[in-house]
Amino acid sequence: MRIADANETVKMALDTLRTNKLRSGLTILGIVIGVMTVIVISSVVTGLNNSVSDLVQSLGSNVLFVFRFPVFGQRPTTEMLTRKQLTYDDAMAMRDLPHVVAVSPALQHTDNQAPGRGGTTAIKAGGKKMQNTILEGDTPAATEVSELDMREGRFFTENDQERAANVVVLGADTADGLFEGQSSIGKEVEVAGDIFTVVGVLERQKQAFGGGKNPQDNKAFFPISTFHRIHPEQLDYWISLKYDDPKNRPLVEDELTELLRRRRKVANEAADNFAIFGTDSLTRLWTQITGGLFLLLASLSSVALLVGGVGVMNIMLVSVTERTREIGIRKAIGATKQTILGQFTLEAVVLCAVGGVIGVMLGAAIALGLKFLLPSALSTIWVSVAFLSACGIGLVFGIYPAWKAANLNPIEALRYE
Repeated sequence: MRIADANETVKMALDTLRTNKLRSGLTILGIVIGVMTVIVISSVVTGLNNSVSDLVQSLGSNVLFVFRFPVFGQRPTTEMLTRKQLTYDDAMAMRDLPHVVAVSPALQHTDNQAPGRGGTTAIKAGGKKMQNTILEGDTPAATEVSELDMREGRFFTENDQERAANVVVLGADTADGLFEGQSSIGKEVEVAGDIFTVVGVLERQKQAFGGGKNPQDNKAFFPISTFHRIHPEQLDYWISLKYDDPKNRPLVEDELTELLRRRRKVANEAADNFAIFGTDSLTRLWTQITGGLFLLLASLSSVALLVGGVGVMNIMLVSVTERTREIGIRKAIGATKQTILGQFTLEAVVLCAVGGVIGVMLGAAIALGLKFLLPSALSTIWVSVAFLSACGIGLVFGIYPAWKAANLNPIEALRYE
C-alpha cells in the first residue's frame, strides 16, 4: 500500500471513529483497560523494585549476616530451629579474619505472644509511653557496619559497654513520640523498671515501601552488656559483618565458614549448622515475589486485551457488512485484493492504536497519582510494550475481517443493498 493510500486509510478510520463514537468507544474499551492495567502494574512493580534496590544499597554491598538458619527465602525446619545459637565470642573471633573491617553482634527483645510478634514492650518518659518499641542490644561497631546516622547526640561507646552504662539511643519515631517538639538528649526514659539516659537519636531509616511508619524507627538501642542485664534470657545472636571490598566476598565467606565449623565442632561430612547471607538474598526473594505477582496480573490484563481484540474483530465484520457496496465500487474502479486487505487491516490497527493511546494516558495518570500512596515509576519499556501489544491485537484480529472484505465478489457487492 502506498503512503498516500495509507494516509487516506488512516483518515477514513478516524472518520469512522468520529461518526460512531459510542460504538467505537465500547469496541476499544477492552484495549484501553488492558493497556492501562499493564502500565499501572508495571509502574508499581518498578517503583517497588527501585525502593528495595535503594534499601539494599543502603545496607551495603560489602555486608554479610550470620545467623543459625537462613532468614530469607525458606521456612526454617525443625532441625534449623533446634540448632545451637551463635555466641558473642563467635562474633569476636570473626574480627580477627583478614578482610573483616567490623563485626556487630546484636540481640533483640520482642513479645512472642504479640500478634505478628511485633513486640509490645513499653518505653516510658514524662507520662508518655511508646508501644511496640523494639529493644536491641548492640556494640559500638553497629554504626560502622550498618552505617547508622545520628540526628542528634552520639551512639554509645566502648566505655559505656564495658561498664554496662544505663544509656540508650532512640529511633526517630520513639524519640518524637516521647519528647515531641524538644530535644531528647540528656532526658531519662524508663524501660523494664530501670531508668536510662538518652545519649543519641538516630535519623529515620530507609524503608522499601513508601507511606506508613517504619518499625525500624521505633527502636531503643542499648550497649550489649546493658541489654544482657535487662533481658538475660535473650541469647540468640544475629551477627552483622562488614568486609573491606565486595570482590572479596567469596574469600570472606570461605573464611567465615571454616571459622564457624571449627568453633561449632561440625564434623567434616556434616552440613553447616549456620547460615551466611548478604543483602542480595533479600533482592532475590523480592524478585521472586514480584516476578510471580507481575506474571499473574499481566495475564489478567492480557485477557482484557484479548476481549478487546474480539470486540474489534466483531465491529470490523459489521463494518465490512455495512460497506459491502463501497467495497464493490472500489473493486470495480480497480482496487486490488491487497488494497482492500491493507485498508481494513489498517483500520483495525488504527482503532486499537487509539485505544492504546487512551490506555497509556489513563495508566500514566493513575501511576503518577499512586506516588502519593506507593512507590511508583513509569517504565518507558513497559509503556512501549503495552502500546505495541494494542497495535498487535488490532493486526491479529483485523486480518480475518479484512480478508473477508478483500475476497468479496465485486458483482455481488454492487448488488448489495
